[in-house]
Amino acid sequence: MADIKSEYLADFLRNTHLKLPNGRTMTGQSHDYKRHGTTTLFAALNVATGKVTGRHDARRRRVEFLDFMNTVVADYPERDIHVILDNLSTHKPKRDLWLARHRNVHFHDTPTHTSWLNQIEIWFSILSGKSLDGASFQTIEELKAHITSFIGSYNADARPFVWTKSKVHQKRLKPCFAVQ
Repeated sequence: MADIKSEYLADFLRNTHLKLPNGRTMTGQSHDYKRHGTTTLFAALNVATGKVTGRHDARRRRVEFLDFMNTVVADYPERDIHVILDNLSTHKPKRDLWLARHRNVHFHDTPTHTSWLNQIEIWFSILSGKSLDGASFQTIEELKAHITSFIGSYNADARPFVWTKSKVHQKRLKPCFAVQ
């Protein structure tokens, strides 16, 4: 009985805001945070429309990745598809028979430490910041439903990302001793 009460109290503290005497509210996770599981989310971004295709899987292997790619290829028959991939090992087989059967699909790997070039990474940042940050889920199904709902609402107003460069103001350099 004590375990049930302590678990209930931990969930209560984790899912509520704690009011401090100074009027501030404290949020966060307690020391006994319990992880209820994870999901693997495969996602593809159509750079022309900004729409996202996503799929959840229990595991992250080559088999699941290729199943997801079959879904993407089915959505765009008769078209060349260029896929930008990160350096995940599931993307790099020794002999790629799947790619040989799908001549219209072209894989492009991003160099190490350049994930910012891959626009789906921008979308993952949006998902994290606007939907998952601070959220708490009791089951994997809850998490999957939340992400799937976010993808649907995101796609309703999807627009392509526009690359911009902000103006950089040159700082005045302090004179160094060698120049004087």
